This record gives sequence, structure tokens and C-alpha cells, in this order.
Amino acid sequence: MPNYCVNKNAQANGDHEVHRDGCSYLPAPANQHYLGNHLTCQSAVLAAKQVYRQSNGCAYCSPACHTS
Repeated sequence: MPNYCVNKNAQANGDHEVHRDGCSYLPAPANQHYLGNHLTCQSAVLAAKQVYRQSNGCAYCSPACHTS
């Protein structure tokens, strides 16, 4: 199961992006909130929403969970 994290810093639209380990767009380590191992990006985004209500999947590493 892959590891996921959510960016502590929101994007301009208010979204906190959820990233899978190895993503080219991972935030700096100090800006990562570790979400743990998840089978799917959907469960990782649900976990992120427990911390940051407005969370969204990264368009690059979690496209199935990315909404515009």
C-alpha cells in the first residue's frame, strides 16, 4: 500500500492537495502531514478531510481523486 500525505499549505483555491509517495510535486517535508498507507487515493483524501475539510487529490499522482 502506498503512503500518502497532504500539503499543510492550501492552494490558491483553498484546496490542500493529497500526494502519493514519489510524486514529483510533493511539498517540502515540513509542509507534509502524513496520512499513512492507503489502498486508494479516495481513502487518503477522506483521511485528509479529517484534518483539512477542503482536500483534493493531486492531478499528477492521484488523478482519480482530483477535482477541478
